[in-house]
Amino acid sequence: MSLQAVEEKIKSYKRISEEEALLLLKEAPLLHLGRLAFEVRKRIHPNNVVTFLIDRNINYTNVCVSKCKFCAFCRDESDPDAYVIDDETLKRKISEALSLGATSILIQGGLHPNLNIEWLCNMFRKIKSWFPQMHIHGLSAPEIVFYARNSNLSIEEALIRLKGSGLASIPGGGAEILSQRVRDKVSPNKCTVDEWFHVMEKAHEIGLKSSATMMFGHLEEDTDIVEHLSRLRDLQDKTGGFTAFIPWAFQPKNTKLSWIEKSTSARYLRILSVARIFLDNIPNLQASWVTQGGNLAQISLFFGANDFGSLMIEENVVKAAGVSYRMQLNEILRLIKDAGFTPAQRTTLYQIVKIY
Repeated sequence: MSLQAVEEKIKSYKRISEEEALLLLKEAPLLHLGRLAFEVRKRIHPNNVVTFLIDRNINYTNVCVSKCKFCAFCRDESDPDAYVIDDETLKRKISEALSLGATSILIQGGLHPNLNIEWLCNMFRKIKSWFPQMHIHGLSAPEIVFYARNSNLSIEEALIRLKGSGLASIPGGGAEILSQRVRDKVSPNKCTVDEWFHVMEKAHEIGLKSSATMMFGHLEEDTDIVEHLSRLRDLQDKTGGFTAFIPWAFQPKNTKLSWIEKSTSARYLRILSVARIFLDNIPNLQASWVTQGGNLAQISLFFGANDFGSLMIEENVVKAAGVSYRMQLNEILRLIKDAGFTPAQRTTLYQIVKIY
């Protein structure tokens, strides 16, 4: 197997194997790899549009029993800055987001030992009564597994109740690296890889779309990255429920893995490119300006990304790890236009709201 043979396969619109993805990840010259990914991106998105979302990340609690080694956000119940969001704060945050043009909220939290599915359903019902037009994109797979267990419910029963209360789609968080070998090291108290995929499959079956993510740059190897991508592609073949894939680099500051050196920009672009080529059935690939900054996100548009992610009016988890890139709407529009693309605001489910 040679790089040239893999390239010919890609140019012939043929699906590449795990072994071929691993070869690209390890050996392909970066700029050449980016060029291949850009060609695949143009094939999937022949127009010159780059989309973005306006939303707000709202964390309903920072209390979490999982204690993942990569997290700087979680707290114990007894910590002085531990919280569970109150109705007034929740309502104010969503109202502010609406006034800034948000079409959805991303609502996630820790694994709080005293919360359950009914508490979450009550929160969603309140949100929909206050703001019926707001799309609720919420609850990672680990949260759903944890709170279903707390409530003595199956995953499917929990998802049906959550959907009936207003949950409209599910973020791909809590994936990290979907290799159990790695998960056992960095997040042993969180749901397993198989449980993560079970949540996503059941969600897709009942009509809840989801995104998929990958946090790389900690204790994984290249083979783990390819395994992660392969399992996503397999489930997408089965359900078609993933709207987008978002890879982002681990931010080590303030975490139990602070000794790890941050991934380079080149590493990020390499993984992004391989993901675009390999995930031929997931339509959208997001750039991660939240962890990489605006300039690298702009470059990402030539390495396979067709989406600029979210304006993200609020973000707390990555910020807790010492990274605090912020961006205004006019800066997102400038970066997209300066790269030669047409910016378009979208919904969570990738419907176009406005072209700029």
